[in-house]
Amino acid sequence: MSDDLPTAFNITVPPEHLEGHYADFASVWHNNETFILDFVSMSRPPAPTRNDDGTSVARVDAQVVTRVRIPAAQVWEVMKALQTQLGQWESEHPERRQS
Repeated sequence: MSDDLPTAFNITVPPEHLEGHYADFASVWHNNETFILDFVSMSRPPAPTRNDDGTSVARVDAQVVTRVRIPAAQVWEVMKALQTQLGQWESEHPERRQS
């Protein structure tokens, strides 16, 4: 592949992945080379309970439904793409825009 040619990606999604996975939230963490996004789905509603030290907390039982590993060099591109998509979504749904 020549470095002076523009890149045109042809990305497909296998049929078994078209529906995707619903996630209630994501946990983001990193190591020296990779950012890891764990997409998490709650198993049941939060329930009041106490920690070992007696403090009250809302216990959330949840499970990772998908883990995505992104090379550190690609994180900026992912952030820009998310920002672009968020801006488009906000312009399409101004009533739901966060303050």
